[in-house]
Amino acid sequence: MRFEFATATRIIFGAGTSEEVAGLATEMGRRAFVVTGRTVERVRPVLEQLKKHQIEHVTFTVAGEPTTDMARQGVRKARQAKADLVISIGGGSVLDTGKVVAAMLTNRGELEDYLEVVGEGKPLVLSAAGHIAVPTTAGTGAEVTRNSVLKVPEHAVKVSMRSGLMLPRMAVVDPELTYSMPPSVTASTGLDALTQLMEAYVSNKANPMTDGICREGLRRAGRSLRRAYEDGCNQIGREDMALASLFGGLALANAKLGAVHGFAGPLGGMTSAAHGVICARLLPYVMQANVQALRTRAADSPSLARYDDVAQLLTGMATAKASDGVGWVNELCAALKVPALREFGLKEQDFPAVVAKSQKSSSMKGNPVQLADDELIEILENAG
Repeated sequence: MRFEFATATRIIFGAGTSEEVAGLATEMGRRAFVVTGRTVERVRPVLEQLKKHQIEHVTFTVAGEPTTDMARQGVRKARQAKADLVISIGGGSVLDTGKVVAAMLTNRGELEDYLEVVGEGKPLVLSAAGHIAVPTTAGTGAEVTRNSVLKVPEHAVKVSMRSGLMLPRMAVVDPELTYSMPPSVTASTGLDALTQLMEAYVSNKANPMTDGICREGLRRAGRSLRRAYEDGCNQIGREDMALASLFGGLALANAKLGAVHGFAGPLGGMTSAAHGVICARLLPYVMQANVQALRTRAADSPSLARYDDVAQLLTGMATAKASDGVGWVNELCAALKVPALREFGLKEQDFPAVVAKSQKSSSMKGNPVQLADDELIEILENAG
């Protein structure tokens, strides 16, 4: 057995920890490039603390999922400001943008030099600039992952910039920052976290370290996702989901994902659906397809027993089987009102192109069983 595990240099978790960000920043530099979401007011306390610590700063707003053009603008602005550290405070899109900017502050050239698929895919040479990643949603775990996903509208695709050198220097996870998420965002981001934990656990690249992390994350998500959805200020629910998200990021960065995320890249580029919504809608149907394929083609696969584990962790029932897990996730998605993908522009005539692109994705290669094109089409039909 051989495996590796890498993550952010330092992870700080707990209620109120976001108040420590400015003090932590003094260890990295004096000119901060602060990446935020649409509502800059949410980060006002951090900006005020930066001033008190005599750290200059400029802000950059990421509205919606990041594109390559948006990332270029951020890199250009950060270089012009001569920033020597990056602080990203927001959802996965904000954190991904922050990782790109931090990497490009220390590495020469242009963004295209390092992008996969649409660029040259060159490896980074130098570690990214000091970066403090502060999530305000509980879903992507991007504060501890080694890649950034960017949308390329002109090619209708999403691509990654990927390197172990992109891991943030610090991840500060404060569950209190997630209290303001509306129910719909709680649902989509929470189901994204659940998907990442599950796919990493059943993937063909799982390892003993990610197994333990995934099991704990699945247990917490199983007991608290609906709780956080129904009551956004529920302290236990929000803390559990913040941990589930963090654990999902740790797991996916050190194992593989699966068919849900294999679909998510192409669908994210071809529709207007957010990543979390795509994952949420696909999850139960991919689970069902995987369990059925494993039973018929690989009944002795350890991944089939792992789906039993998933069911037991989610339902809290020691005798639960894989089919019970599928049913539980189906009921959860219905309760959380996950919309169909056709509401975001997916059409039946798009299915063959989506499947062709998905089959080439790195995430699909981590799926516990190889799914045929007709099985993938059926998943899209159900999710559409």
